[in-house]
Amino acid sequence: MMRRYDIDWIRIGAIGLLILYHAVISFQSWAEEIFFIKNEQELEILWILMSMFNVWRIPILFMVSGMGVYFAMQNRNWKQLLKDRVLRILLPFLFGCFFICPIFIAIFLAYYKQEIAYIPNSGHLWFLGNIFAYVIFFLPLFIYFQKRPNHIFFRFLSSCFKNPTAKKPIGLLLFGLPLTTEAILLNPEYFSAYSQTVHGFCLGMVCFFMGFIIVSLKDSFWQTAEFFKHISLAIAVLFFSIRLFVFELEIEINGLIALESSLWMIAVFGYCKKFFNQASTQLSFWSEVVYPIYILHMPIQYFFSYYLFPLTLHASLKLLLLLLATLLTSLVICELFIKPFRWIRPFFGLSFQKK
Repeated sequence: MMRRYDIDWIRIGAIGLLILYHAVISFQSWAEEIFFIKNEQELEILWILMSMFNVWRIPILFMVSGMGVYFAMQNRNWKQLLKDRVLRILLPFLFGCFFICPIFIAIFLAYYKQEIAYIPNSGHLWFLGNIFAYVIFFLPLFIYFQKRPNHIFFRFLSSCFKNPTAKKPIGLLLFGLPLTTEAILLNPEYFSAYSQTVHGFCLGMVCFFMGFIIVSLKDSFWQTAEFFKHISLAIAVLFFSIRLFVFELEIEINGLIALESSLWMIAVFGYCKKFFNQASTQLSFWSEVVYPIYILHMPIQYFFSYYLFPLTLHASLKLLLLLLATLLTSLVICELFIKPFRWIRPFFGLSFQKK
């Protein structure tokens, strides 16, 4: 099957947004409450931008993960797939829980002059545990579907998505239905509270399954996403504007937020198919390093926060320096101390062999 380079770019972008999100948290009034080192001067206006991203950045990451399983199954049997996911997902997750995440908790405790302790935790890697659980749960069903590409379920969905030029957005409505249903049934206090919540686990499961299914539909879904990308973006912006200017981001109507999330994702899929579905040297490079950079970035961010935040610099400059220092240091460590060494690479989500 032809490789979808746009999906690779979406994965890179989603992880990049997570890194930006974590840096911005340190400039919010409530940062210390969730174990982030807080800068004294806040940049609360940036939370408006984060509120726009938050409703879809994690759902689209789960969706892309489901797509990745579909592509992996094209040239692997179920045993090979499980071995690959153990090495690429479970091993980095467990390694991170015991050897990466405790580092930034210790730095946090030191910064606030509390007793330093070794506290294993899933931290920023929580979603890896979810993804591995989804793989185990859905694998029998995915194998069943893989052997039946003309299953009535796929034929029905293909008929809903195909011929988008007829201007019948049935596929868009179907795309938003599972997310909206989950949000209404579970009715979480905050839609974007994904980490270690029942809502986050169930929403991730829905998106993971959807990712596998929609990529199984071949071109029919992508044509619909590309055709409706402008409309989806416009309606998503409208919904966000209502949240911002009418409800001031305070009132959560979960069904509408889930629908907004779906529209953002349709727009992202559509624009990326149009403009980013081609190979490039930049894509090859960032596809490999973005995962270990993400695993590394939190203790590095806390390290620089420890020394940067007490300085008398404007908060905007601190944020810029924090982002640059975190990304560059993570990249250097990845290039010099992870990628070259066969037995270190799997702990950071890389294959044993260099590409």
